[in-house]
Amino acid sequence: MGTVTLGVSIAVPEPYGSLLQERRASFGDPAAYGIPTHVTLLPPTEAEAADLPAIEAHLAQIATAGRPFPMRLSGTGTFRPLSPVVFVQVVEGASACSWLQKRVREASGPLVRELLFPYHPHVTVAHGIAEEAMDRAYEELSSYEAAWTCGSFALYEQGADGVWRKIHEFPFGAGGGAPVVPAQGGSSTDLPSLHP
Repeated sequence: MGTVTLGVSIAVPEPYGSLLQERRASFGDPAAYGIPTHVTLLPPTEAEAADLPAIEAHLAQIATAGRPFPMRLSGTGTFRPLSPVVFVQVVEGASACSWLQKRVREASGPLVRELLFPYHPHVTVAHGIAEEAMDRAYEELSSYEAAWTCGSFALYEQGADGVWRKIHEFPFGAGGGAPVVPAQGGSSTDLPSLHP
């Protein structure tokens, strides 16, 4: 069966997800349309395809133990010069994201891995592009605000084309929570203003 590249994340719902994806593309980030707007819980991780049922069971167990929580984004930050990333900050819900990512990677589960950097929940809006474009992303989204109730997280697989696709969504609790997040990458028409 071979290996697959997986990630676990909280999707940023509409209308915010598509808006930030469009903005990321406008800064010249070539990865913008291959990565749905998200907060990472597990960075790209190689796994055996045969382990997918165990991985999904592990994630389902974590979701069942969780409950919906408020998420709020506000302003920008950067990991530069350590890493060429500009992001929108998670100012509410960060502790819940930290709790979740620890459970996803716990030693007793199938997704054990060490992180390259300490975990810091965020929404990437520019990565590895020209410094001027990174500066523009940092400035133009500095007053960005968004808020919603997070009701689930999802497992994604990266295709051979570099695009991340959702495999399975895991709602918190007994199946309640937020509705399924629609696909992004559509038309740029009818997008909300930058300041909702």
